[in-house]
Amino acid sequence: MIIPGADTQAFAAALAEETDERLARVEYERFPDGEHVVRLPEAVAGERAVVVASTVDSDAHVQALQLQDAAREVGASEVVTVLPYMGYARQDEAFRAGQPVSSRAMARALSTGTDRVITVNPHEPAVCDFFDVPATDVDAAGVLADPLPENLEDPLFLSPDEGAIDLAVTARDGYGEGETDYFEKDRDYDSGDIQITPSDAPVGDRDVVLVDDIIATGSTMSESVEVLMERDAQRVFVTCVHPMLAGNALTKLSIAGVEAVYGTDTLERAVSEVSAAPVVAAEL
Repeated sequence: MIIPGADTQAFAAALAEETDERLARVEYERFPDGEHVVRLPEAVAGERAVVVASTVDSDAHVQALQLQDAAREVGASEVVTVLPYMGYARQDEAFRAGQPVSSRAMARALSTGTDRVITVNPHEPAVCDFFDVPATDVDAAGVLADPLPENLEDPLFLSPDEGAIDLAVTARDGYGEGETDYFEKDRDYDSGDIQITPSDAPVGDRDVVLVDDIIATGSTMSESVEVLMERDAQRVFVTCVHPMLAGNALTKLSIAGVEAVYGTDTLERAVSEVSAAPVVAAEL
């Protein structure tokens, strides 16, 4: 049975279709004091239960823990937890004295109620090592090629930094043609300032596809787009696995000159043009 979190219902439905497994009808409730409770009306005695929950915020983390426990309560023989988007994954180390390794704390908590974990493109794949149960990360960047126009002009697939170049390569391979390159990006963790150094790849009169794992505020990505437009790129498309798009991120990208923004359904947004469910289904 596929058990959806409240913020991951479309992804869970797509995963149920891909795996040909039942989709649970979950009841979600919030009490006046702010506490959450979930309910699974159906029993899963002796079955595998797949909890599908993007931990988009702290409430979603609590709900994921409750869904795991509820699955055990109604008789699941095995609980697999799918985290299409793993919150706190960017806090993979203590960046300043006195800070926690938040992704480790979250992973340990989630490990208590599951037998196995599957994540989709965590910001740092090493966070899988924080779980106390087997954890696997799967790569959904290949599906980002699906919504792109078929007639890209001499395409260049560009990642915002060297660490994301594999995503650009995977998206390029999914498209079937094009070059890859990356921007140099240096972050000052004390001030939060980011320095972007343009790539040496020629972009004039070319279609450029920017590929990243997550777009949060859109500030760094919009700065990258502005650099490309200054260098006479023909069109710029932005793709990402996790379209967080907090605040006015879409506005920033539009003002910078982006032709279109495409993301997957790990975070369910208006730009979620493709599903990462087939990649997770293959791993299941």
